Amino acid sequence: MDPWNLLSIDKALRASWAADTCSPDDLARAGWQPGNPAWGHCDITSLVVNDIFGGDLVVGEVHRGGEQHGFHWWNRLPSKVELDLTREQFQDGQSVTAARVVTRPPGPPPRRREEYLLLRERVIEHLGHLPTAPGPAVFTP
Repeated sequence: MDPWNLLSIDKALRASWAADTCSPDDLARAGWQPGNPAWGHCDITSLVVNDIFGGDLVVGEVHRGGEQHGFHWWNRLPSKVELDLTREQFQDGQSVTAARVVTRPPGPPPRRREEYLLLRERVIEHLGHLPTAPGPAVFTP
């Protein structure tokens, strides 16, 4: 098996995003388009990245035109480097503010369980497996 790098993980995630893994809230708001595949995937993508690397989950408020339009999730790796693999989804002048670290509860997320498990399975198909990252919050089915 070839060693992974960030590019191979990013490629596996991008190949795995689809309408059936997009956030239902974002689907209702603007639909999902192959031209903007990261749209509606930040929360479960950050969970899969957290499965691989551990570290912290960071969430911020998404604003456009002075109004809040949801939340955006990304990762802070154990090295303290912030990694946001879905940032390009914001193509309409949105800004992300009020970033804060949140604690990941154990197990898959209740609200996005099916989408998370589907995305995780697709990433595993591309990478071969996912390692167990350090920390108690990692979910391995």
